Amino acid sequence: MEIIARVSRGSKMDQIYIPKQRAILNIGEFAVIKPLYSQKKKIKSDKIYFYGTKELEPIKLSIIKELVGIIEKYVRADNIIITGSFLHKGFDFNDIDILIVSERPIKTSSIENEIDEKLGIKSHMIILSNSSLIKGLETDPLYHTMLSCCVARKRLTPVKKQKINYKLLDMHLLKSRILIDNFDILNGNEKYDLIRNLIAIYLFLKKEKVTIEKIHKKILSLFKVSSISEIKRNIINKESFLNKFGKIYKETYNKILEGIKNESKQKQAD
Repeated sequence: MEIIARVSRGSKMDQIYIPKQRAILNIGEFAVIKPLYSQKKKIKSDKIYFYGTKELEPIKLSIIKELVGIIEKYVRADNIIITGSFLHKGFDFNDIDILIVSERPIKTSSIENEIDEKLGIKSHMIILSNSSLIKGLETDPLYHTMLSCCVARKRLTPVKKQKINYKLLDMHLLKSRILIDNFDILNGNEKYDLIRNLIAIYLFLKKEKVTIEKIHKKILSLFKVSSISEIKRNIINKESFLNKFGKIYKETYNKILEGIKNESKQKQAD
């Protein structure tokens, strides 16, 4: 068993952090430290495809290749997609989000255990079929958000047409209502997730491209915050923020309600 860790800068000595829950390296034991890769040796990326991310830290590329190798030991997947905060700059993530595209049911426990054992990283896996992935990209802004920044084992098939499913959007929008009712008890990351959810739906209804980058730009312009970290650090002004959030929520809700009513009238006419 090996553990991959990053060298961190310290005040007097640099250091390497490793998980407290581990099967090897007890306190007091000696360990050999060596580079994961040679500085001169380029990491090949010809077998993975990048979407919405220009570059990744070399250690993350190595982890992704290790992940793909572990998964392919257990399943013959149509595609393996890595997404989520793991791909963002830095190492501020709790786990790795993995989509496995397969027409067959997959038991993920053995895969997750090996990833945890070999890499010391928790993984969150979603199994879905090709048709579910395509349908999600056609109708669901959350799929657009998730896959706007991802790394895939194989090329992603571009979606030709966007279809608005008002009832699905209504269900997703209800989630963001939590922010209005529970502002004081939510932490910064929870608030960010609910705001991102609302803005993804807002952009989707306007038939604009839904990407993490566009969502962030829209949040900054609509809510007049200096940075996304201001939300995540939970230092936004409650009164002014909720006032703007409530207006956008109401506008989005009314548009969805109008769409549902029009669909109902159309069905009656048919």
